[in-house]
Amino acid sequence: MKAVVCVKVIDGELNAFDACALECALKFCDDVTVVSMCPPSAQNRLKMLTRLGPKVILLCDNAFAGSDTLATSYILSQAIKRLEFDIIFCGRQTTDGDTAQVGPCLATLLGISPICNVMEIKEISDGEISCRTRLGDESQKLPTLLTIERICELRFPSLRSKLGEITVWNSDDISADKSKCGISGSPTKVIKVFENKSGTRRCEFIKRDELAQLIESLKNKKREEEVTKEAAVKLKSVWAIGDAVVPYAKAVAENVREIAECDPRIIAELAKADKPKAILWNADLWGRKNAPIAAALLKTGLCADCTKLETDGKRLFMYRPARAGNIIAKIKCDTMPQTATVRCASDSADIIVSAGKGVANCIGKVRAFAESIGAEFGASRGIVDMGLEDYSCQIGLTGRTVSPKIYIAVGISGAVHHTCAIESAQTIIAINPDKKARIFEYADFGILDKF
Repeated sequence: MKAVVCVKVIDGELNAFDACALECALKFCDDVTVVSMCPPSAQNRLKMLTRLGPKVILLCDNAFAGSDTLATSYILSQAIKRLEFDIIFCGRQTTDGDTAQVGPCLATLLGISPICNVMEIKEISDGEISCRTRLGDESQKLPTLLTIERICELRFPSLRSKLGEITVWNSDDISADKSKCGISGSPTKVIKVFENKSGTRRCEFIKRDELAQLIESLKNKKREEEVTKEAAVKLKSVWAIGDAVVPYAKAVAENVREIAECDPRIIAELAKADKPKAILWNADLWGRKNAPIAAALLKTGLCADCTKLETDGKRLFMYRPARAGNIIAKIKCDTMPQTATVRCASDSADIIVSAGKGVANCIGKVRAFAESIGAEFGASRGIVDMGLEDYSCQIGLTGRTVSPKIYIAVGISGAVHHTCAIESAQTIIAINPDKKARIFEYADFGILDKF
């Protein structure tokens, strides 16, 4: 079984999701080739991977600089076309961009169907692979592409083996059209980058025995229902894929066509005929998988996980968190239709109680508390990655976005990738024994106590 693994080195370290993808490839395939599009500074880190046995190819050329996800997918596809493979392994996403676009987009450019958000590879036999994914069980004929969740750790041999050499390919080596690479081949452009300060609040600390009374008083507070600000001048026509994204589309468009969730290839064909100015998708698991496929077929840019949309009547301006939510990027798309996945609030629960790693040893107690006050239960990514709760509970940049009347964060540190998803909550209450915990910067009320 031959495998190609796409990896990225970020700040001198192998992307965590890509490390999991490589471990899976080494487990199931006997012929593994690693392909990485990185600057020359990544060579030393990539050389370490040769200790595990795979061939390593570095794609490096000044022409590749500034590539967005579409250009990156094109460059990778040109390289992989030179290789033999049964399966392509990709990490679900990179930790710097968090777009989760490259895998599905790459598969589309190669003419194969992907399986995304893989939690377990169940069987490979008779030219077919079956996997357990976040969306359920899926099977595909080989060749295929898998995007791997953080389901394992990359293991290095205990005895230090000799480092091998890596192969470096430039744009000429892979017969890449330079107009499709780098900045010139990137439909999406970052206009502005600024520190993410959204969601910060002034925290009032209260005692533990005041919590019950506070919750009761907040229950009677009127819910704030505003989704997004109406644009003064709107786009002529926008498609909304899925009910959740319709309010966002109506805020920036004169005419909104609601499209039921269906095969992205059908959506792409319809869009070629109808030529909407923009297509908006819900940034859920289904949208994250299928929006890149449609965008690749339309040869247009895609901005992932947008938290804010603006327009001047001609162009859509999209805001999204990056670098685990620490920065906000304002992005435009130079091609039509402009496409984006939008972080839509997934529910309107009055109260959500969410557990973090700080209460990993007493999850049952937190869940019981949630039930006692009639609240929905949620969890941080750390809790889900530990296998203590199902992904359906995960709240954060890579989980659900929520907007309850009351959000109670228990044992949550306050990493930005979590607070990005709760900033529209009407009132946030944080329970944490560490007064320096970042979560208090995003809370209206704080309780300095263990749960």
